Amino acid sequence: MRFEPIIVSLLDTDLYKFNMDQVIFHKHTDLCGQYYFKCRNEGVVFTPEMAREIEEQVDHLCSLTFTEEELDYLRSIRFIKNDYVEFLRLWHPIRDYVKIGLSERGELSVVVDGPLFSAMQFEIYLLEIINEVYFRMAYDYGELLASAKARLDAKIKAFCDGTYKFKFAEFGCRRRLSREWEDEAVRRLVTETENCVGTSNVYLAMKHNVTPVGTYAHEFVQMYQGIDSIPLAYTNHYAMQDWYDEYDGDNGTALTDTVTTDLFLLDFNRSMVNNYTGVRHDSGDPYEWGEKIIAHYKKYGVDPRTKLLLFSDSLDFDRAEKLYEYFKDRTKVSFGIGTFVSNDTDKEALNIVIKLQYVNGRPVAKLSDAPGKAMCRDVEYLEYLKRSVAFRLDREKIK
Repeated sequence: MRFEPIIVSLLDTDLYKFNMDQVIFHKHTDLCGQYYFKCRNEGVVFTPEMAREIEEQVDHLCSLTFTEEELDYLRSIRFIKNDYVEFLRLWHPIRDYVKIGLSERGELSVVVDGPLFSAMQFEIYLLEIINEVYFRMAYDYGELLASAKARLDAKIKAFCDGTYKFKFAEFGCRRRLSREWEDEAVRRLVTETENCVGTSNVYLAMKHNVTPVGTYAHEFVQMYQGIDSIPLAYTNHYAMQDWYDEYDGDNGTALTDTVTTDLFLLDFNRSMVNNYTGVRHDSGDPYEWGEKIIAHYKKYGVDPRTKLLLFSDSLDFDRAEKLYEYFKDRTKVSFGIGTFVSNDTDKEALNIVIKLQYVNGRPVAKLSDAPGKAMCRDVEYLEYLKRSVAFRLDREKIK
């Protein structure tokens, strides 16, 4: 390896990976998944040297296992169950599940293929590796780090002088400049401000004694599209029901936009409204979304001020402050901020993703509330999913 190991702990990932995996471990071990990498930036070129470094870093990742200290920490999280932790004692990333390639034009390809309970864990680790390798090799890393520090200084000053008043969690694993910089940014935000309430990074939550934050991601709802017995337009219903059964109302912030928020609200009935502590926004106009959610709570006679709106869609600090001021007196408001904490430098951050695309050989897709965020390798299936969603919305019409 040209660099020191990028991943030094299997806790160096988002909490929701463990949350989702625990449900899969208890209910859906028969599912297999395929994940595909995509870089959304134009003109990004990965070199053969970068690809080799990524390969070696993945080799190292697959040599890691959980330590006793790490397993004990997972047990301390109130909704993580002991049998799942004992499974993780035996688990480690399996190298054969990951295939990495590079085209002549410098386009990086990464495919993860294996049992879903194992394949899903690679996403964050791989994104952390790809980001750090790219930024260390494509630019002067020292200059990037200096610009990141200057920008963080300005943010901390804005919290301290009252310019920013909102509370947020750091969500920056997948887009971070480097492991060392995410660590430094989280440490400073939780010690120098009163506004950072936690981090999605389980390793950093343990290291800095802050709350690990997260519930589930789009892939959790998507995976139900690969189960033959579940109608496509009802995947949110079954996903939320399994989640509630697993956590008994704990760990309850629902993600609304996997197959559009309008469809989600059909399944977010009185029981679910009461069972879940709040909802998370990840695409579409956040103000329109917030108004729609508040109206939905009122329809069921629920005071929106008792529920949480968590915004997490490509937020910077100025946008978060405006949303906070707009909604703060009408509901609980919090934010998940990623790139603008962990990779805010003088250079454009990579917009890279690794998305679930097949379950048990069947295509799956995310629709979202912003058409540009849809990702599916099977165009025919994507259109079929859209028609299924439109049919149910037309039939049941939100009142």
